Amino acid sequence: MMMGYDEIDLSAWLTLSFTPGIGGHKLTKLLSIDSPTNLINYSREQLLSIGFKPAQIKHLHSPSLPMVEQSLAWAEQGQNHILTLGCSNYPILLKEIASPPPILFVQGNPSVLSAPQVALVGSRNASREGLEAAKSFSYELSNQGYIVTSGLALGIDGYAHQGALQGSGKTIAVLGSGLSEVYPARHRKLAAKIAEQGALVSEFWPKAKPKPDHFPRRNRIISGLSTGVLVVEAAERSGSLITARYALEQGREVFALPGSIHNPTSRGCHTLIKSGAKLVDHSNDILEEIGALTKCTINHQPSLFEPQPEQEQLPFPAVLANVGGEATPVDVVAQRCQQPVHEIMMQLLELELQGFVTAVPGGYINKRRG
Repeated sequence: MMMGYDEIDLSAWLTLSFTPGIGGHKLTKLLSIDSPTNLINYSREQLLSIGFKPAQIKHLHSPSLPMVEQSLAWAEQGQNHILTLGCSNYPILLKEIASPPPILFVQGNPSVLSAPQVALVGSRNASREGLEAAKSFSYELSNQGYIVTSGLALGIDGYAHQGALQGSGKTIAVLGSGLSEVYPARHRKLAAKIAEQGALVSEFWPKAKPKPDHFPRRNRIISGLSTGVLVVEAAERSGSLITARYALEQGREVFALPGSIHNPTSRGCHTLIKSGAKLVDHSNDILEEIGALTKCTINHQPSLFEPQPEQEQLPFPAVLANVGGEATPVDVVAQRCQQPVHEIMMQLLELELQGFVTAVPGGYINKRRG
C-alpha cells in the first residue's frame, strides 16, 4: 500500500532513495530544495549545482527501473506498505535521528512503528540463561504496553520476539535484508507471525539479499524506533554494542543485564554498565526510567510531541540552560548539570519529544537558541 502517495510520487521517492550515496541526511537537505518528483527531472547542470556527482546523475537519469517497479508491485500485495520521510505516519522518533532511512518497507501494521517501544538485543550465541532472560523481559515489557523491537537474529533477538508474541502479541523485527528475503531462513515462520501481530521493517528494497554492511545500518533503526535499548548478552565486540552506541548518540536510554564474569558474552554488558548504562535485573528497572514518558504516549497526549507555550514552566530548566544554539555533547551537559550521563540522556530525550531540543551529529541543539 502506497501510504498517502500516488504512484508517480512514490516512484520518484524510490528512484531518489535508490541512487547511490543518497542517505537520510543527504535526502533531508535535498527536500529543503524541492520535492523528489521535481528533483528527478532536474537537468544535469541543476543537479551538479546542488551537489550531485556525475555517477549519481547518470543513475538518476537512467534509473534502475526494475527495482522501482518491483517495489511498487510489492506494495500492492496484502499487508505490504511503503513509508517515506514525507509520510505523516513515518515514526517521529526515527525521523529525528541523524540519518533516518528515506524509505521504510513495512509488512504488517505500520501504526505499531509509532507506538512506545523498547529494543531488546543481544548475542547470537547466548547462554540458556540469557535466552530465557530475553524471553522473560520481553514478555513482561509487552504486557506493560511496550512494543518489543529487535533484529530477528538467532539467539537473543529471536527469543525477544517470541516473548513479546506470548505477551501482548506485538513486536517489530528490523531486517538487514529485504522483506522478501527473510534472514535467517530459520526464522521465516517467526517472521510470518510477527507480520501478523506486529510488523517487519527494512530500509532495503524487498529483494535485497543480506550483506554484512546491512546489519550496522539496521541497528540504527532498531535503536531509533525505541525509547530505550536493553542489551541482554553481548561480547566485547558485537552488533549489540553497535546498537547501544547508536542509542547513546540518539539520546536513548541504555540498559544492560549483568552476567557471570566467566561468561564471554556478558563482557559487553559489563562494559556498558561501567560506561553509564543502567544495570537492570527486572523489567521494573526499565519502567522506572521511561514509564512516565510511555504512559503519556500510550494515552495519545499529542502535547508531548509539540513545543510548549513560552509562558508555561519549562521542563528540565537546568538541562535546557546548558544546551546551546550549536551542538552540545551529552557528556558536556552532564558535567555542567553535575548529573549522571544516563539521567541527562533521558531528560534530553523527553525534551526532544516535546520539541525543545533537536539531536544532531555531536550532541543536541536548543531550538530556542538556534
